[in-house]
Amino acid sequence: MLSTLLNWDRQAFYFINHTLGNPFFDLIMPIIREKLTWIPLYLFIVLYSLIRYKLKGLYIILFLIAAVAISDLISAHLIKILVHRLRPCNDPSMKQLITDRVACGNGYSFVSSHASNHFTIAGFLMVIFGRKWAWVIPATFIWAFLICLAQVYVGVHYPIDVTAGAILGWCIGTLLANLAVKLKLIPEELLKPKFQSTFLI
Repeated sequence: MLSTLLNWDRQAFYFINHTLGNPFFDLIMPIIREKLTWIPLYLFIVLYSLIRYKLKGLYIILFLIAAVAISDLISAHLIKILVHRLRPCNDPSMKQLITDRVACGNGYSFVSSHASNHFTIAGFLMVIFGRKWAWVIPATFIWAFLICLAQVYVGVHYPIDVTAGAILGWCIGTLLANLAVKLKLIPEELLKPKFQSTFLI
């Protein structure tokens, strides 16, 4: 069963990394998965929360930082150390089958910390802001999904790595966000849903 799953994983990786290869993706995917690309977005979230919601905006930011820190700790410093799965770009059996589009790095592959951390942010924002603005839910999901896809496309992670990382991150992000809601640290105007959301407890 495990060998079959890993075989499907490699086939899916080859399809995304090799078959889907094109000049447009070659240009944008390394940019999408680059952390520095999203600094303006992070600054906007911080400044908007602080300016619009003052002290409770600070609580939003602190809980979001805590969520990402927990996600990174679990993915990068616990699971990766325990699993020791090689990145596809470092795997001798995959070397002739992949297209490297960025520097490979020395870290392990499972789970993807990129996927975990960005889905932590996405899940957190879905819970905190998704009640007031419905578009936040699909927008943040698509954003985090594209980052995961980019990680596979450039050759540094397998699909299972980003899928597991995304699930881990989403769980952490929604858990911390709902904790902030339960503790009544979120502005009241964000707690009055305009629609029913399955992301909320």
